[in-house]
Amino acid sequence: MYTEIEQQSLDIDWFFTDNNEIAFVASAGGKLPETIAELGEENGILSSYFRNLPEISEIIINPQLKDIIPNANESYLSDFINMAKKGIYAFDKTVLNNFLDSNYHLVASPKVPLKLKDLSPDIKEVILKAQLEKDLKSIERIDILKLN
Repeated sequence: MYTEIEQQSLDIDWFFTDNNEIAFVASAGGKLPETIAELGEENGILSSYFRNLPEISEIIINPQLKDIIPNANESYLSDFINMAKKGIYAFDKTVLNNFLDSNYHLVASPKVPLKLKDLSPDIKEVILKAQLEKDLKSIERIDILKLN
């Protein structure tokens, strides 16, 4: 389990699904959804699994990103691009230094998304603990309080 202090002081990678495709989120010191905070070590397993997947897709950078993060440069984009190339939608915290703000924006999306059905059963079991009721391909912003 991630303590509140860990959540505030770490940029924790976490994942969720829309029950079809996969999303990656960089917490940037934000409060995690309860289901993610409870995962603790299992979340580390997800991160390792997804980071070690091969690249399968070209990517699309969110066309509104410059309006959200005016100084988004190559260094900022690199981790999000890396995850999108693996077929995973990549989100970042919109308002930094506000632990309780639950809004995130899309940074990069894959042209060919990784599918939930293609994951190993043990990984699928863990990622299904955090689900969004909307199709990932149709959203550019999320409020993580809406995750189940």
